[in-house]
Amino acid sequence: MGSAQQLHLGVALDGAGQHPAAWRVSDVRPSALFTAAHYLAHAKLAEAASLDFVTLDDTLALQPGGEEVVRGRLDALLTFAALAPVTSGIGLVPTVTTTHTEPFHISTAVASLDFASRGRAGVLAVPSRTEAEVAHFGRRTLPSEVDAEAENAEVVDVIARLWDSWEDGAIIRDEPTGRFIDREKLHYVDFEGRFFSIKGPSITPRPPQGHPVVAVYGDSPYAHGADVVLVDEIRGARERFPDAKLLAGLSIVLAETEQAAIERRRTLEAYAPFPPGPSFTGTPADLATELPRLAASNSLDGFHIRPAVLPDDLALFTAETVPALQAAGAFRQTYTGATLRDHLGLGVAANQYAEA
Repeated sequence: MGSAQQLHLGVALDGAGQHPAAWRVSDVRPSALFTAAHYLAHAKLAEAASLDFVTLDDTLALQPGGEEVVRGRLDALLTFAALAPVTSGIGLVPTVTTTHTEPFHISTAVASLDFASRGRAGVLAVPSRTEAEVAHFGRRTLPSEVDAEAENAEVVDVIARLWDSWEDGAIIRDEPTGRFIDREKLHYVDFEGRFFSIKGPSITPRPPQGHPVVAVYGDSPYAHGADVVLVDEIRGARERFPDAKLLAGLSIVLAETEQAAIERRRTLEAYAPFPPGPSFTGTPADLATELPRLAASNSLDGFHIRPAVLPDDLALFTAETVPALQAAGAFRQTYTGATLRDHLGLGVAANQYAEA
């Protein structure tokens, strides 16, 4: 059993769940969706199961749909900042929209989350592709999909440079000489790219992880360079992203019997179609059998689990699927490191300016 592939597992904590009608069948009160306590309760479930990280979706526009879907959301990064001091092991990976947000602001905000969480921060960098978001700012026209993705990749590059603009030993706090920082260990990034021109250095010291974990979705032609790539199209994904931690998105509908899970799914689909993308409907035990098989046959490192309904599917996943994976040697028994980079086996992030 000890020779089984060790999976990486993240989980989405979006609203009342992945399905648009989740709020109609969940025990969660609609008002709770706008409290940090809602997300903390689910993050604690994930943390108790030693999952690698949680994500929270975000955009700069209201969710599409009418009166029948949940609309409105909390800011993902600020919500996870509230969770950081009251969690201890789970990685926190908020979605940040890069198209209308300056990379300098993203770098300092994510670095601050890394400090607040003591090294458990990441960022899911996502471009904007809608006219609604453009209209909120009025500074630019809607970029093409290719340009938005290229800009997203440039943001990923720039924020890493800004994190590196302080060396790890820059803060010396030398009282006899009155020097708080070693100026020689701060660096101008002097970045000139297609979309940004940035001088640096950052105003925030280098984060505890050096580089908080950067994730992107794998539908981008510019997804290379991220630490984690989340994909819905599993076939051929490893060939496209040979160097990243590759996690497949998977929506789950669980119950103690397969028939009960099918009935749960039918109830949801009576309200609205299931979102596109890979999904699993069945028992927690069958899911524990299926995940290692899918990972091995597609060269995946793990899965980004999307519970159809919160807390129902997350509770069954953490209480039954994860222990079954642990018993099979396919998932860790407990956290063996302190940081999100530790959880994902990413190693130490080198500082490009210190090495130079």
